[in-house]
Amino acid sequence: MDRIRIRGGHPLKGEIPISGAKNAALKLMAASLLTADPLNLANVPRLADVRAMAELLMSFGVSIQVNMSPGLGEGDLMKLQARQITSVFASYDMVRKMRASFQVLAPLLARQGEAKVSLPGGCAIGARPVELHLSALQAMGAKIDLAEGYVTATAPGGLKGAEIVFPFVSVGATETAMMAASLAKGVTKIVNAAREPEISDLGNCLIAMGAQISGLGSSEITIEGVASLHGADYRVMPDRIEAGTYAIAAAIAGGEVELVGAAPETIASLSSLLVKSGAEVSATARGLKVRMNGSRPHAGDVTTAPYPGFPTDLQAQIMALMVVADGTSVIREKIFENRFMHVPELARMGAQIRIDGDTATVRGVEKLKGAPVMATDLRASVSLVLAGLAAEGETLVSRVYHLDRGFDRLEEKLSRVGADIARVSE
Repeated sequence: MDRIRIRGGHPLKGEIPISGAKNAALKLMAASLLTADPLNLANVPRLADVRAMAELLMSFGVSIQVNMSPGLGEGDLMKLQARQITSVFASYDMVRKMRASFQVLAPLLARQGEAKVSLPGGCAIGARPVELHLSALQAMGAKIDLAEGYVTATAPGGLKGAEIVFPFVSVGATETAMMAASLAKGVTKIVNAAREPEISDLGNCLIAMGAQISGLGSSEITIEGVASLHGADYRVMPDRIEAGTYAIAAAIAGGEVELVGAAPETIASLSSLLVKSGAEVSATARGLKVRMNGSRPHAGDVTTAPYPGFPTDLQAQIMALMVVADGTSVIREKIFENRFMHVPELARMGAQIRIDGDTATVRGVEKLKGAPVMATDLRASVSLVLAGLAAEGETLVSRVYHLDRGFDRLEEKLSRVGADIARVSE
């Protein structure tokens, strides 16, 4: 099994191309089930999760062609066509690999009137129940049966528009409701909808396919159902979590990096925090530039929140920065209840972190020491890589299959800007 080896102490300088967003691409791929016509996606990241979603879609009869880009950050071209759906069954073996697989339930149900999908797997960072997904579909007339770890949903007469009021913000449930409502009869109003940029990306793709959607980017989205959707050409948005991760890499290692293709407006909450920590952050014609003059970062407090708040998917990474900051930081995780699994691994490198429920108190240290560490989930794994960039000596990160789920050729991108990082076999 592979590991990532990092030898710290090297400032970063140069350009890092930002790939297409994993959290957008997976849902756009699922949306291909809503039409018999081809959906052509550009800027698709090269990730294990994308391959897993493609495998799942092919089990339903979707044909998929991929033209691989020769460039590091250009993204692949993917043509998906669900001309005829041959199966509406998503097995546990398929869905357990990642939680996003559950997003096939709504488009299968909307187009075929039935679906049987396993309850999801993915990172072990919290319960993340699917009740909101199912209640949204029930509000639209679906009959839901839960048995033996599977959701069976039926709507033989088709789905009907409804008012769906979410008790709390959920990205996945908002996406489920949007895809289902696109082919439902009548008007659907989603109240307390998620506002993440990936929601707007899915909505804009659905609009390109003929859906009638208004209110994207707000907490109230309205969809007027149409009889059918058609094919479209669509470009996946840049990955704001990848961009944020590399911005933090520049701050923790020092140096100057331009994140080519990044969308600065999508990580404004991080940028303001990096500026407070002592980094220089500025938008450029091609993306975002981050510069750290080599001085020790300043400590700062962080509380995760739904967009436009600080992303939970950057919490582990910002903790890696605060571990070497001057002062004490308080990091509150308000989205997932089990997202501090990276803390014991950072402690192996010399971090001083105290956990109390959903709050981590981080007392910065001047230097980390390289050590063998183990990735526990996708975002935690990359926080260990970031810590390794600032540590003395060698850090070996095992279980890097977590990294491969969400970071497109990470070690290649970092080594191009001066990091001493490589993938090695155990």
